[in-house]
Amino acid sequence: MRNAVILHGTSDSPDSYWIPWLKAELQKKGYKVWAPQLPDANRPNLGTQLPFVLEGGHFGEETVLVGHSAGCPLILSVLEKLDVKVKEAVLVAGYSAPLPHGASILQPSYDWEGIKSRCGDFVFINSDDDPWGCDDKQGRIMFDHLGGTQVILHGEGHMGSSRFNQPYKEFPLLLKLID
Repeated sequence: MRNAVILHGTSDSPDSYWIPWLKAELQKKGYKVWAPQLPDANRPNLGTQLPFVLEGGHFGEETVLVGHSAGCPLILSVLEKLDVKVKEAVLVAGYSAPLPHGASILQPSYDWEGIKSRCGDFVFINSDDDPWGCDDKQGRIMFDHLGGTQVILHGEGHMGSSRFNQPYKEFPLLLKLID
């Protein structure tokens, strides 16, 4: 069964930015989509969010994982724990190294080979001017470890941010990149 798991970022929800649009578009393509409200969204905590996703999500060979911001390191942690291989992971404004403002969702280190072995393909979408530091350099760190495709957008910020007035209600490029 084709399914997608969409994980939002810090202080966000399944109703934030392009997530409702992407969910609807994927459903039109026949995907079953789970875009949960993550616990402790204002202060993402791996100890709370990781078990929530592992217990609530369905993961299999036709699963696509999509994360935005703090949802991306959460996806890396999910992939470390899975006992199945998923089809694809798309990380938007993702990061795996400390940010200037801190990030409690990060692990101290990642089992990059383990993560790579549990996902068929990776796509990293970052902008060169992300105001939170989730920029193309962060995308490159993950790309260097995992391979896949790195997409660098110019002048697109965080691709969704209330604080920086980026409503980003639709994201057609993202939909095209989902296999």
